[in-house]
Amino acid sequence: MNAHTERLALTGAAGAIEALRDAAAQPRGVAVIAHPHPLFGGTMDNKVVQTLARACVACGYTAVRFNFRGVGASAGTHDEGRGELQDLLAVVEQVAPEGPLVLAGFSFGAFVTSHALAALWSQGRVERVVLVGTAASRFTVAPVPPEAHLRTLVIHGEQDDTVPLSAVMDWARPQILPVTVVPAGGHFFHGQLPLLKNLVVRHLTA
Repeated sequence: MNAHTERLALTGAAGAIEALRDAAAQPRGVAVIAHPHPLFGGTMDNKVVQTLARACVACGYTAVRFNFRGVGASAGTHDEGRGELQDLLAVVEQVAPEGPLVLAGFSFGAFVTSHALAALWSQGRVERVVLVGTAASRFTVAPVPPEAHLRTLVIHGEQDDTVPLSAVMDWARPQILPVTVVPAGGHFFHGQLPLLKNLVVRHLTA
């Protein structure tokens, strides 16, 4: 992402986990960011993932993005979300064993992040959650704990043709969980990444 990006060699249940860390000047916590579907070209270098990382660093969080099992230099094979949840939790354990935590994910990564939130919420250190293009039409996204609603930002493109907005609304409606809709936005927010970054920065600094 920039000259200060540090390459990390982490380990998970399937073996090595490739990761990148962008440190904030005076970090107030750590943000862990999950990428879109591995079988459709999703990696930690995805533009939306990089945008989320930039937003987190701008708000004082050290940003860590990583490749799920079977992607890039990460060992293992795709596991439809089960193993990927283990990967995410292993990354959190190694890069943010204590202190304030932000969880963020895009598409398939948002689905995995929802389950990580369910697993980590009781620790009392998740400060903010960002779910972008949540893959609710393709996977069983975990509900957001009621106490976490005010700390959670759900962003979706109005014209997302990968995950219909209606699917995310169907997931959010029973929870009365607000969804921020980007007018004319597609799944990858082409031409709207600055807006996406600004929405996330506003949430992280609220």
